[in-house]
Amino acid sequence: MRRTAFLALAGAPLLLSRRALAQSDVDPATTSSGQALRVLLGDGDAVATGDGTFTYNGRAFRGSFSRTADGQIVNLVDVEQYLAAVVPAEMPPSWPLAALQVQAICARTYVLQKSNPLRGYDLVPSELDQVYRGMEGEAPASNAAVAATAGRVLLFGGRYAHLAYSSCCGGHTESSADLWGGPEVPYLGGVVCEWCTSSPYFRWTADLLLSDVQNAFASELSGAQPLTGIRIDGRDASGRARAVALLSGDASVLVPAGVFRTRVGNRVVRSLLLHDITPTPDAGSVTIDGGGLGHGVGLCQWGARGLAMQGRDATAIVGTYFPGTDLGNLER
Repeated sequence: MRRTAFLALAGAPLLLSRRALAQSDVDPATTSSGQALRVLLGDGDAVATGDGTFTYNGRAFRGSFSRTADGQIVNLVDVEQYLAAVVPAEMPPSWPLAALQVQAICARTYVLQKSNPLRGYDLVPSELDQVYRGMEGEAPASNAAVAATAGRVLLFGGRYAHLAYSSCCGGHTESSADLWGGPEVPYLGGVVCEWCTSSPYFRWTADLLLSDVQNAFASELSGAQPLTGIRIDGRDASGRARAVALLSGDASVLVPAGVFRTRVGNRVVRSLLLHDITPTPDAGSVTIDGGGLGHGVGLCQWGARGLAMQGRDATAIVGTYFPGTDLGNLER
């Protein structure tokens, strides 16, 4: 489970005009009873099967396909069929139905944010947007969640809400403005979360060799003495690190915490909710004590699971993580 980068774009309807699709091999309006979505699968072989599906590199997908000018395959698929594959890829289908319904609502709203009929495609099938593997991942429970929330989207002020979600917030979701900059978004300001403690990443530790960190920041530390330590330099309201100081002798180099995480590795430093950084006895490494997995903005997926297990329904869960938003129906 990932997550999604925050989108600062207003949502646009996905029902594409025939003019916008003039260069496509197939007009999805002729094959879809609802909103049509274009997913760029990439290079490879696609073969129609004649039953509303096709295979791409041996994997089955719903809908039809077209080819771009450079030969890449674009899947033309109804949004609800797309969600049937996305929801179980983003959240285990064994989780409670209410949590899966929340995931379906978030994924559907994200699609509407990202759609742009002026581009050749709307989404890519990876964590850059949403994980999409076609029919192989579909499951009865997630299909039921998609069906139960059909057309349901998250709105704010009558417009599609800007959606983000990640695996585990570690106890407090992050403000989009603190993490990505830009103006404050009222429903993405960060909330206390008491329901993700079952996640294996609610608390974690990572050991870092100082020599590896020095290599990762070779340009910034050029000519400096070997690193002797790492220190957190400031926190935001959620407790996440704003910056990290790389200590070298009597000097230090300050780097943004997000840059530190990216350079060291997002799966090593699993989030910016860094509780402490302590040197190991041999002084050649440090141990990071942290919490959470992912950027932490918006929905905490493990928190949604925890709330669902307490009996909360999808409406209550989205209201917890996106306060001030409303659930609305997508017009078809």
